[in-house]
Amino acid sequence: MSSFRSWVDAARPRTLPLAVTCVLLGGALAKALGLNEEQDARFVLVMLGAGLTVVLLQILANFANDLGDFQKGTDIAAVRTDRALASGALTESSMKRAVKSMAILAFISGIGTLFAAFAGAPSAAMTAFALGVLGVFSIVAAMRYTMGRKSYGYKGLGDFYVMLFFGPVGVLGVGTLLTHTVDASWLCVAVFSGCMSVAVLNLNNLRDHTSDALAGKHTLVVRLGFQQAKMYHFAVLGVGWSALTVFFLTAQDEGIWRGTMWYALLALLHARHVVDVWRCTEPRSLDPELKRIALSTFLVALFMFMDQTFGP
Repeated sequence: MSSFRSWVDAARPRTLPLAVTCVLLGGALAKALGLNEEQDARFVLVMLGAGLTVVLLQILANFANDLGDFQKGTDIAAVRTDRALASGALTESSMKRAVKSMAILAFISGIGTLFAAFAGAPSAAMTAFALGVLGVFSIVAAMRYTMGRKSYGYKGLGDFYVMLFFGPVGVLGVGTLLTHTVDASWLCVAVFSGCMSVAVLNLNNLRDHTSDALAGKHTLVVRLGFQQAKMYHFAVLGVGWSALTVFFLTAQDEGIWRGTMWYALLALLHARHVVDVWRCTEPRSLDPELKRIALSTFLVALFMFMDQTFGP
């Protein structure tokens, strides 16, 4: 396998649409709330900056996860042929350099996005500073999921951090970048985004729970057990879709959110997914379900974004 292909695989491109979901949702909410002339002129630039930053953070997390699991012996070469280090496709030293490089690039991209969003707005300096601090925490969180002796992914805290950063921090953060304010109703959409990301993580942990337990990686699935973790999975999906439904039902302006039929169809797709997960007895067969949830969640965000940016 070529070195370039190995790096592309290590970046896990299929995880990137879900990462961009919170950016699209934040952009949709900002457009729906309303932008002044100056904010609207910056909209595309800020969205591109936020999207690039989130993609870099996700790649950083993927590289760091590969490195951390390899260093702790969680990834077994004979089993995890999809992992860059465990399979021998890349070296540990090169991955360490890649992690540092991605962290630096994410930081630079984040600072650039803050400048694009808040240049010429001194009254919003504290808001910009708060978002900058959250950005630094996001970089640290992306690296510490499996890296280091205090990696939170090995203590069953991964679900909490994914909920936090792919939900409120991601969605509300992007909305605030664009509008310089935050609206309480956005929290429902943030909960949806966070829950769908937690669902994808839980599927990953359901798939790998046996090897995780042997390696001392005490994910929530390992702590709950396979069957109880399925029930947890259904609850997470239920809370997420309930939150989005509440948002649509309580939207201030009648007719502002269109295309509810498409959201209903995607909800039905998730309902079918629940049945498939319940019937599953072979954890490895859950792998395709990760893509199903990630891409369908991305479609919800894309529909909401297009509704506000291209709709009548």
